Amino acid sequence: MRAISIGAVAKATGVKVPTIRYYEDVGLLPVADRTESNRRSYDAASVSRLRFIRHARDLGFAVDAIRQLLNLSDQPDHSCSDVDSIARRHLAEIDEKIAQLTALRAEVKRMVDEGEHGRVAECRVIEVLGDHTACLHESH
Repeated sequence: MRAISIGAVAKATGVKVPTIRYYEDVGLLPVADRTESNRRSYDAASVSRLRFIRHARDLGFAVDAIRQLLNLSDQPDHSCSDVDSIARRHLAEIDEKIAQLTALRAEVKRMVDEGEHGRVAECRVIEVLGDHTACLHESH
């Protein structure tokens, strides 16, 4: 099997070299073989695994969830229910973030809409930022 340099892997996957090293350090990617000159050397399976990791990260999965998904992907006869459970937990986290961002957007929009649009001394945005009790929500 042809050995692939870390630079070529980075180019092929769109993952930066330091990130590839980090994924090795945290155990998402197997430790690379080394050449005689002590350079990292990867195979096609590592490139494929790194593409999986990158896509999962692009979708917002946390490193621990990706580790679990990779472990499950190495067990093709295992039930998909564990994978579904991980994805459902992630979906719930996304929904929670959307709700938080929606509340945040509403608060900032309200500040802007209620603003005097005149002088800073009368600016509603400055007033609300200076006094959290003027907000509609305790946390946003």
